[in-house]
Formats: sequence, structure tokens, C-alpha cells
Amino acid sequence: MRGRLQFLEEVGLGYLSLDRGAPSLSGGEAQRIRLAAQLGSNLRGVCYILDEPTIGLHPRDNLRLLDTLERLEHKGNTIVVVEHDEESIRRAGHVIDLGPGAGVHGGALVAEGTAADLIANPASVTGRYLGRPRARSRPVRGTTGNCAWLQIQGASRNNLRGLTLRLPLGRLVCVTGVSGSGKSTLVREVLVGSLGNLFAGERPRGRARRAQLVGCEGLTGWQGLSRVLEVDQTPIGKTPRSCPATYIGIWDRIRRLFAAAPEARMLGWGPGRFSFNTPGGRCEACEGQGVQRLEMSFLPDVRLTCEVCGGSRFNAETREVRYRGLDIGEVLALGVDAAVEVFAAHPQVHHALTLLQEVGLGYLTIGQPSPTLSGGEAQRIKLVTELTKAAPAAAGAPVRPTLYVLDEPTVGLHMADVERLIAVLHRLVDAGHSLVVIEHNLDLIAEADWILDLGPEGGAAGGRLVAEGAPDAIAAVTESHTGAALRRHLGG
Repeated sequence: MRGRLQFLEEVGLGYLSLDRGAPSLSGGEAQRIRLAAQLGSNLRGVCYILDEPTIGLHPRDNLRLLDTLERLEHKGNTIVVVEHDEESIRRAGHVIDLGPGAGVHGGALVAEGTAADLIANPASVTGRYLGRPRARSRPVRGTTGNCAWLQIQGASRNNLRGLTLRLPLGRLVCVTGVSGSGKSTLVREVLVGSLGNLFAGERPRGRARRAQLVGCEGLTGWQGLSRVLEVDQTPIGKTPRSCPATYIGIWDRIRRLFAAAPEARMLGWGPGRFSFNTPGGRCEACEGQGVQRLEMSFLPDVRLTCEVCGGSRFNAETREVRYRGLDIGEVLALGVDAAVEVFAAHPQVHHALTLLQEVGLGYLTIGQPSPTLSGGEAQRIKLVTELTKAAPAAAGAPVRPTLYVLDEPTVGLHMADVERLIAVLHRLVDAGHSLVVIEHNLDLIAEADWILDLGPEGGAAGGRLVAEGAPDAIAAVTESHTGAALRRHLGG
């Protein structure tokens, strides 16, 4: 018991009570408790396999976790970790770097050895990011002049202690702090909850407005926004009928291209013939899903590739119509990288596919069933969907300013993918929107225009505003754990 409790304390969970309800735990807290159950023992000769244990951890807590894993190693255990975290890679005794790309472009051993060996290997993308100096991709957007501010007054929910703070609109804002410091409560419950109620209530006044606020006494400066949207990692669809092409809105345009083909026009087929959701052109054996479900009585159902259409979703007659030598089923099976070339002559389709490339999803097929996508992939597809709607402010097009909220969007992303994600977030801000991101990743935090750092610790010792300002200002605050991590990250 002492071993497990000591582990919880070492990874920054000393503030938790033993009767704390599991649903009230943050993601980082829950993960470290699960680790304590496995790693808090005193076993030797064990091979521990961990899949991204640093997810949801602040850099301060991350260092504590790595110290604990090293002690387990010194007891005679083997630790195998699947990880993207830079500090974890640098401290590993042996690194195996797979790639060079993702999906069909990966699966090869690119490099192995220490972090220094990866840095010295020009073929290793991981090594290039480990060895390069840190530099911000663009200057900090100022908060002076005509910058509008959103102000939260008296936020008191869970461990928040009557916080009054403000954040600039039209900027990239990061909310930071150790696990349990109140970040999710502030952003997802107080901010998103209050704004959602205000927008749904058609901007009521007086007492009605106060009744719609969640966990705070006041919220001002929101009138310039048109909506609030939380871009989370929930699936973009629950059935194989949903896929990236349908979600981002390019499938209807692709169907119209096939309907315009000479063969389709001769037969009088419209776009509906090339839909896998309606009878006619789809394979009726699998009803356009490409897979057939086999019931296994008391065992989970098994999904098998449809033997009639071979997974293409369409019947043989429909597949006779071709666009640039490809039938409709082959187009669905195209990878994003290949589809960019096929639809180069169609700006709207090409633009959306290019955005998928830019966020690091070029390896996906445009018809990949939504249930097979990871949370990070689903979140980036949602961002691409928003980017296809976002007109650059410089083009003079009317902009409906949106406040986008993201909770740790870098989870599961390699350093190269984080760089792509940062470029996407900057593009949304350049289009006239506002972003609030809960984050522990130092690469993204260093790119923020404004940081709200909560803490200083978790639980009852948190819930206060430790520091606010641009990254350089946060790095200068000695009592901020985020500031200390930023100083190390930026080489200060």
C-alpha cells in the first residue's frame, strides 16, 4: 500500500483523497492512477509496455514519471514505451524510430540507438526535430490597440477560486498548468458552458443572462463572436458509411463528377446513382457499407469484407463508369496523397484534400470508415472541415468570428505533426477566429499569443491564476511550473 501511495505522491497526485469519484478525475489524473496500479509494485524481471504514458501530463509531472520509470529499470525491469514526448525520447537508453512516413509510407526501421544517434542520422525525421534549435514560426500577435477581450468574472466551480481573468479575441490562447489545476473546468465547463447557453438563449439581458452563466458571476466581451465550437476527439461517425470524404463535404462533388461522365449521361444516371447510402448503384449485399456483419451469438459481431463487391460498396454496373480511369469504388480507396493529384483540376475538392495533407493525414484513404480513425485523426479532420469554411480576412469576405476550443489537440502526434497542427491553428486565427487551447505540449505553448497559467498545484492547491501574458513573460515567472519548463524548452 505504501508503495502505491508513494508512487501517486511522486507523480504529483498527493492532493487527491482516496474516496474521490472516478468521473471527477481529469485525464492525466486517471492515467497516473492506472499506472500506479501496475507500476507501484516491487516486482523484478518484468517487461512493462506503456503506450504514451505522458498523455495529459504537465512537463513537471512528466519528469517525475520518467524518474519513476528509471527506478523501475534499475530494479531489473525492462521498460518499453511508445512515445512522442521529446524528453522521454532523450532519456531513453535505446530508441527505435519507425517510418519514414505514416500509413503505407511507414512500417520501416529508419534508425535506432540513443537520441544522439537519431540526431546524427539524416534519414530520421525524429532526429531532425530533436537536433534543431527552437524558433517560433511567426511573431507574437500583439494585444494592444484594437484587440478585443473576453472577460470571465468570479469563476468558482470545482477547485476554481473566484477567478477573474481575460483573454484576447482573434488570438491563439493557451491555458496551461499542472494536471488538476482547473484548466478543463475553466474552459470546457465555465467558458464553453456559459457561451453555449448565451448563444442558445438569443442574448438575454439582466437576471436571465446571469441564470445562464455556468460557474461564474459574469462574462463580458462575447458579443463580437458568432458561436463557440469545441473541436474534440470524439468520432466523426459511428458507422462505416461515414468517412473523411463525406464529413468534409467533398463526396457530393465527386459524385457529381461521375454523374457528368459520358457513360453516366447516356444511361441517365444522376449523382444519386453514385451514393452508397441509397439503393440503385450501391451493392445491396452489404447495403453500401463494404463490409458484412456476421453475428456470433454470445461473442462480439465480426465484420468481414463484402464478398460481392470486394469492399468497393458499389455494384458492378455502377463501377463501369470511370473518372480519369478510376471507378467510384477505386476513388473511395484512394489515399489522400494520391487523390490530390487525381482532383487537381477541381479547386474545391483539391483544396480540402490539400488541407488534409497539411495536417499530416495524407496517408488516410478518403473512404476510410470513421470507426477506424483515432481520436487525433478525427480531431484534425474536424479542423480541416472548419478551415474549408474559413475565408481569409484579407480577402474581404464576411467572417463569422468563431471561438474554437481544443483540449490537448497534440495528443498522439509526432513532433512533425505538431508543427503541421500549429500552422493550421495559426491559419484559423489569421482568418479572423479565436482559439483557446488546453495544452501541455511546449512546442504549441511557445507558439501562443497569450497564455493563462493556472495552479500552482492541482486540487485544493490549484485553481488560481499564476501568470498570464506572452510566452516570454510566462517564462520569466519563477513560481510558474509552466514558466520553468518554457525556459528550458527555449534554452533560456
